[in-house]
Amino acid sequence: MSILSLHLWQSYFDSNAASPFVVMAGAALCTWLVFLILHIAAKRHALAGIPLVGTELGGLQNRRHIYRSGGARDLYLDGYRKFKGMAFRITTSKDVTNIIVPPEFMPELKALPDDVLSASKAIEESMFSRYTGVQASIDLLPHTIKTSLTPSLGRISPVIADEAADALRAELPQANDWTEVSIMEPMLRVIIKSTGRMAFGSEICRDEEYIMISANYTMDIVKAVKKVAMIKPWLRPFLASRTAEVETLRRRITQAENILSPLISARRAAAVTAETKYQRPDDMLQWMMDSESKFGARSNMEFARYSLGIILAAIYTTSLIMTNVFYTLAAMPEVIPVLRSDIKQALANHGGVFNNSAVQEMKKVDSFLKETVRFYPMLPTSFQRKVLKSFKLSNGQTIPKGSLIELPVLGINNDDCFFPDHGTFDPWRFYRMRQTKAPQETSSRTEGVGDFQFASVGPTSLLFGYGRHACPGRFFVAYQMKVILALTLMNYDLANLECSKQRIPGITNGSVVTPDIQAKVLLKRVACNHESKENHTLPY
Repeated sequence: MSILSLHLWQSYFDSNAASPFVVMAGAALCTWLVFLILHIAAKRHALAGIPLVGTELGGLQNRRHIYRSGGARDLYLDGYRKFKGMAFRITTSKDVTNIIVPPEFMPELKALPDDVLSASKAIEESMFSRYTGVQASIDLLPHTIKTSLTPSLGRISPVIADEAADALRAELPQANDWTEVSIMEPMLRVIIKSTGRMAFGSEICRDEEYIMISANYTMDIVKAVKKVAMIKPWLRPFLASRTAEVETLRRRITQAENILSPLISARRAAAVTAETKYQRPDDMLQWMMDSESKFGARSNMEFARYSLGIILAAIYTTSLIMTNVFYTLAAMPEVIPVLRSDIKQALANHGGVFNNSAVQEMKKVDSFLKETVRFYPMLPTSFQRKVLKSFKLSNGQTIPKGSLIELPVLGINNDDCFFPDHGTFDPWRFYRMRQTKAPQETSSRTEGVGDFQFASVGPTSLLFGYGRHACPGRFFVAYQMKVILALTLMNYDLANLECSKQRIPGITNGSVVTPDIQAKVLLKRVACNHESKENHTLPY
């Protein structure tokens, strides 16, 4: 500070020395500065035992630029390999302390209560739920999935397969010649329809407004979150809820309520009129309505929010994974006959019906799906949790309150200790593991045969999360994806344009790599086998 500045400050202070306001303001400023200094010092001390990856790249802004411009995945892998057996920090695009915890400590994390590690708080912060209205915790929804949907899969699976078959016939080309197709759009509509059949019944699943909402809702959230993130934090309470993007989310709730309200009212009226003779629909909406006796009465708007929660959890991500699967198949069509044989054998063992038991026997289909998500993961991490209370790992590292922890999906997927020859795409990797690994065989790094199935959760299977908050709907999603893949392969040959063996590359955005949804593949119907549609074998 210059001598002139000092004199000006002293002159100002002297001229106002008798002012109580100035004294109070100065005291408040000093208190705030002391608090800020102590806070920064405490934060640095808390993080001192957790190494930071990428320090050689320069300061915070340099690391953040590299993260945003395509270097994020290299940073995750570098940290995983460099700090083996240790938690480490990574600089991301957000102003939050991200800590990656290695797989050795997963059982410790799993045992921590929700008042220490919070999944809902992590979602609320990343989604700006205060402004967007996206709900992180809906008690009725996971309860209904666990107690009604999953136990019902054996009963409702043929109905879902029937809807998927009808949807594929409507959405995919029926020509017998090779046809160019952008596979993401038809897959999205097929998944919307089959999910809708499970969730809302035949009255809703083919409704075009429902399909429109389902197709757009996830990206509506992405746009709203990006918009809110661009607003200065101190302005968000005043401006965030007024943005066009957040208004779109509110409009989606109204649209969903308008679709569901007549159906809900009709079901309530029918239940009262028919009394004990009422045959309740067998779908997610009815199961949630039946749970009101335990959770309390819910309004139509609340059911609309629940429906959007189902859409968010079950549709867009599943469609992206299926697109990745088809891009992989198009680059290696030689595996298609093997998959078809696997499908045919499973169906033959179950009378030609796509029931849940038949689909579970499609072990090579399951292996191909699982290897695709291992080799081409869209996200580098999983198990995102907000740390509400500081805790200590068994290696002595302290994970401080206020940080965000994640598990290293990308590191695990590229670790020979978990997956020998990890750099090779092996479609039957998990099939062989299931054949050779006895269920009782476990180690500190695996969880036995169950860890090798697509719907499994475990130290090496993090697609659906980990621990008690792992995705409860994963068994339905796994069934749905295998049915759609099986129905498509029994109907179509698949190839890249010009029969290229080069897989369509993904699109990188920060740490996320998604399939190019504009890219095209070739489809051609296979010869008819004249099986009946009722058995859900193809052609349908």
